[in-house]
Amino acid sequence: MHPEIALRNLADGFDGEVILPQDAGYESARRVWNQAIDRKPAAIARCRTRADAVAALALARETGLELAVRGGGHGFPGFSTTEGGLVLDLGPMKRIAVDADRRTAAVGPGVRWGELAAATARHGLAPVGGHVADVGVAGLTLGGGNGWFSRIFGLACDNLVAADVLTASGRVVRASADENEDLFWGLRGGGGNLGIVLEFTLRLHQVDTLLAGMVLHRLDDAADVLRFVSEYGASAPDEVNVAAAVLAAPPAPFVPEELHGRPVLALAMCHVGPLADGERALAAVRGAGRPFADLVEPTTFEVLQHMFDAQGRPTPYHMRSHLGGQPTGDLIDAVVEAGGGLTSPDSGVLLLPMGGAAGRVAPDASAFRHREASYCLEIGAAWRTGDEDARRHVDWADRTWTATRSWATGVEVNHLGDEGPEGVRRAYGYNYDRLARIKRTWDPGNLFRLNQNVPPA
Repeated sequence: MHPEIALRNLADGFDGEVILPQDAGYESARRVWNQAIDRKPAAIARCRTRADAVAALALARETGLELAVRGGGHGFPGFSTTEGGLVLDLGPMKRIAVDADRRTAAVGPGVRWGELAAATARHGLAPVGGHVADVGVAGLTLGGGNGWFSRIFGLACDNLVAADVLTASGRVVRASADENEDLFWGLRGGGGNLGIVLEFTLRLHQVDTLLAGMVLHRLDDAADVLRFVSEYGASAPDEVNVAAAVLAAPPAPFVPEELHGRPVLALAMCHVGPLADGERALAAVRGAGRPFADLVEPTTFEVLQHMFDAQGRPTPYHMRSHLGGQPTGDLIDAVVEAGGGLTSPDSGVLLLPMGGAAGRVAPDASAFRHREASYCLEIGAAWRTGDEDARRHVDWADRTWTATRSWATGVEVNHLGDEGPEGVRRAYGYNYDRLARIKRTWDPGNLFRLNQNVPPA
């Protein structure tokens, strides 16, 4: 059947919405978070039910249209859209069912972390997600998922209990530790390679009031403070998470006016546990150097999840990233130099801690390999829509990535750009071959190829 006719037929009996180029909502529906990506799909199938997703997948398989699967649409390379293909948009599938007794939640693929944090907070529970509220649960979990709780509760993928998966053949199967174990292994870090997850069962944790917030330093003090943070982090308890970022200071009351828009060092931190323990555990890092602002206070995870909302708004973006061990002097110097040379007030360099519980999982226990990593370095170049010299921002990120590569041991698949097979192999290391064999079992035709792709073995 001709694809255009098939797309029109798909709309019949579809609970969601099939949006074609001539439809009024097409321009907004085709856009993804990274506004540097500008692709025009043949249609966007906004699925509301499992039956919608099954029907849309069948159409892609039968017509040969390139298939892009979208959960939150926050991926850096823009793989959740396509030029001339079909976008299977799971955004409307936002069911959240919390089982407080079992401390789990059944979560739809369109849910974002801020929405899940709000739903679970009503039960005194918290999910293990990322740092940004607007990021989708689906993509982050499937790629690994480093966040506020990674040191105490592991990565997001480590807290996946089970998944209902729409496979390339059109079947929906269950994957867990004792059902389709190979598929379950691959889902925990394997990205979108193996199927479309229609429901995640996620482990939740009891989290009461947190001690969390941000401490700010002038850039002149950044190298000394980062050296202290490196030493402090090497022996910090799992309950502590201290992330460092060099970014442009906001025009806020707690920032001296002469620093507005200028690069500063921010230490974003949290402690999970009794507040008195948190005060003791964070005292040294809060007191390091000469901070000009200390915004650390008792709060909730629901609030903490929104700390980086300003950095999460849609924008043109270019991400480069490494995983590595404890920060070296050379790495710290490179981070400070890059931060001092920001080409845009929207860009930044981040060092996000790992280790702890995330590092105690065996490297071959799931598709996510790099359990030895102590930190994730994110080099985020962001600029305003309409900037005619976007290349200088991209070049800044690429230069910083090259300058820090000697420190690196790998990369998390969630932070890869469109870096081709070499980047994908760097993400999976020795787990790549097993993932390729599992891909051969579940998607032998590589239908799910618009991702950080691992072709079938």
